[in-house]
Amino acid sequence: MPDIWSVYLSGEIHTDWRTEIAEGAAARDLPVRFSGPVTDHPASDDCGVTILGSEDKKFWHDRKGAQINAIRTSTLLKKADIVVVRFGEKYKQWNAAFDAGYAAALGKPLIINHGPDIVHPLKEVDAAALAVAETPVQIVEILDYVINGKLAGYTD
Repeated sequence: MPDIWSVYLSGEIHTDWRTEIAEGAAARDLPVRFSGPVTDHPASDDCGVTILGSEDKKFWHDRKGAQINAIRTSTLLKKADIVVVRFGEKYKQWNAAFDAGYAAALGKPLIINHGPDIVHPLKEVDAAALAVAETPVQIVEILDYVINGKLAGYTD
């Protein structure tokens, strides 16, 4: 078992779910290190053209950014002990679905997080996961249990 667990937090960037998980883990003194994608949406979109030069076509603009972001994503996913992927209420989150599939292909333990209203469209993603949680609190409880091997409220 790792001394420090590496947990990659993938998915939607429009709510504070990452902060909730980090604060919950800190409150329980869990030995975890969190990583994730660049969550500054404009920086993520424009990194390729900012670093490598502008493009006339949006396809190549997006492609440059996607490839540079993939360096970060693929490296951190490979290093992760656990991957958490959140699907939010808004937007079609193809990148989150891709990360979930990539993590599954790497054999990473996968925790999926989404509300009950999108169970059907995510059924295949959920089937690849070892846990499907509806809240960040549940994710913290899962992390606490798998790291410490004890269930809160239970005594030996």
